Amino acid sequence: MGAALQKHDVFQAIADPTRRKLLRLLADKEMPVTVISRHFPMSRTAVSKHLRILSEAGLVREQKVGREKRYRLQPEPLLELKQWLSFYERFWDNKIAMLKNFVENEEINALSLVVPERDERKSTE
Repeated sequence: MGAALQKHDVFQAIADPTRRKLLRLLADKEMPVTVISRHFPMSRTAVSKHLRILSEAGLVREQKVGREKRYRLQPEPLLELKQWLSFYERFWDNKIAMLKNFVENEEINALSLVVPERDERKSTE
């Protein structure tokens, strides 16, 4: 039932760099929108719209405290992203291993090409 109410999924929510920065900002502590908006060169209304998208994706929880809403990161939905990315790690690991092999072979080849220079002065004396 909760998924049916979700207007945005995790992938849509994190697609925007501003929303990724919001998540990072909210990772350590709960904050009201007035404090959050000080970190961005945009209006409080624009920040609120980004927070609403994150909230709809389940990435941010809002809690009413007095007259203000406070926001906090809810990291659980990020597990879906982690699981999706983990499939592709094997390609990154393979590329990193290939790069390591290439660099090590280049270093060996470079060392074998180093030939000590002759001192030309000695040969002319």
